[in-house]
Parts: sequence; structure tokens; C-alpha cells
Amino acid sequence: MMASPNLVTAMIVPPPLLLDNDAVRRHLSLEALLPAIEQALIALSAGRVVQPLRTVMELPGPDSLLFVKPALVGGALATKLITQVPGNAARGLPTMIATLVLLDPASGVPLAVMDATWLTELRTAAVSAVATRALRDRSPKRLAILGSGALARSHALALTAVVPISDIRVWSPTRANAERCAADINGMACPDAESAVRHADIVVTVTNASTPVLLGRWLKPGALVHAVGAPRPGWRELDDEAMGNYLIADHRQAAETESGDVILSGAKVRCEIGEVLAGKVQVPAGVTVIFKALGQAVEDAVAAQLVYAAATGTAAVA
Repeated sequence: MMASPNLVTAMIVPPPLLLDNDAVRRHLSLEALLPAIEQALIALSAGRVVQPLRTVMELPGPDSLLFVKPALVGGALATKLITQVPGNAARGLPTMIATLVLLDPASGVPLAVMDATWLTELRTAAVSAVATRALRDRSPKRLAILGSGALARSHALALTAVVPISDIRVWSPTRANAERCAADINGMACPDAESAVRHADIVVTVTNASTPVLLGRWLKPGALVHAVGAPRPGWRELDDEAMGNYLIADHRQAAETESGDVILSGAKVRCEIGEVLAGKVQVPAGVTVIFKALGQAVEDAVAAQLVYAAATGTAAVA
């Protein structure tokens, strides 16, 4: 017995919208992303987000990994797939490649498949920017960035949007990379990490390091550190002295399970940034703050929803 034409038509799933990185860049603005990220972090800390811990799978190449990160918040259901393949540099390919699938939470129908390269770069920096706005005043700040890749550049963009930056100092293990990055962001390349960090009000660590590159004794009292790299339990960017400061996480369970900086130092997470943004926690004035951000899937979901809404001319569902 043949199915009726109406039944066949009803079973057809429309193809998802395909968006390359250039399209995502056109449709994702920092101005729209900042408030969306703030609300997502508040929702995460309030328990209004369905977000299992990410899955990490080892790939055949040295230090090569696949990360799978799903999240559901409000009207946004998304999963991001990230491959980290250090050997790609020799192939002329990015070390990290990110792809995001946005789905309709009611039906499970894929709405869009998008290159998540810029999405990841901008939303990561937007998290740091939102935290900076909540934790520091708007007096001019000296910024130090350890690392010279895409996240260094996106952080310079996002942080200058929320606080006046008097100067930017950049360090990378490869001096030529630091000089190129510094030229791109109107900064100054430093010969070593210590000279970049000394006297900095805000420090960003966005390196591929697995052992500490930032020492606590270099930090200016009252500095704010955005510890973004070292996403594995055995990897470090900060030493024990640095981690002994007031520690805030984007997600407590993730930090205590996935962050080598937290696990190996034995540092105590004082609160989540969502609790600070919601006004539930007051951070003591004048303390040196370490903000450990591992990049939460809910951030990708709300960013992808913004991209899809802008690309289709629809309103994002809160």
C-alpha cells in the first residue's frame, strides 16, 4: 500500500540554512551579543539552562581532540562541534575548527548549520567583556594579552567596547606572532610574559599552554585576569599563586571538572559570574580576581540564535 501524497509531503524536512563564516560575521554584532551573553550567563547560574558537561574525545593526531557541546535555553537548542588539531598548521588549516547546528527545540528540525569560527571568537571575548563591565569601573585600564591568535584580537575588540583601554601589551612565545597581533590591535609586543603583565589592570590569557605562563607574583593588586585557555584537566596557564586569588567561574561544575588551573591548584571557586551579574553576589572591592571561563554551550546557542534571526529576518526567541 502506497503512502498518500499528503503524508509523503508532511514527512519532508526542509533543509537547514547553511551559513559560512563570512555570513556569520555579517549577522553577528557585538552590540547585540553582549546583552544576550549576559542574560545567558544569568540563566545558567539560575538553573534555567539544560547543558550537560561537554564530551571530549581524543582524535588520532598528537593532542588532537573533538569537543561536543549541546545546550537548550529558552527558544535556542544548539550543539557545537569543535576539533582541535595542532597538526593543522602544517596543512595550512586552522588549529581549531568549529561547526554549530541550530535546531527547533519543539520539533528537533535543524534550522541552520553554520561555521562557528567567528561566533566562537566573538562570544568568548563577549563573555570577558560582560564580566569586565560587572567587575571593574570605567576608568582607563592597561591591558595585557598573553597569546597572539584570533582570541587575542577578539578580546581587544570586545574589551575596548566596554572599558577605556589606555594601552595594550601582547606577549607570545613566538615574537613575530606577538608583533603581528600587536600591530593589528594597536598594541605593543613584549619580549616576555612578565613585562607584559607587570602593572596591567586587566590580563587575558588565551594561549595553547599546558604549563603556567602567568605567575601570580607578576600581578598588580586588584587586577582582573580572564583565564580563557587551558581547557583540559591536565593543562595550566596560571600558577598556584595566581589561582590563590578570588576565583570566579563561568560555570562551577565545569571549572571543577574540566579546568586544570582549578583542579591542579586546588583553588576554590567563590561564585559564578552569572551570580555576580544577577546581583546575588558582591565581589569584595579591591581584590585580585581570576575569572576562569571555559566557554559554555549556552553562549554558543544564544549567539547562533542571533545569527539565525538576523539572517532570516525573524525575531530571536528569548
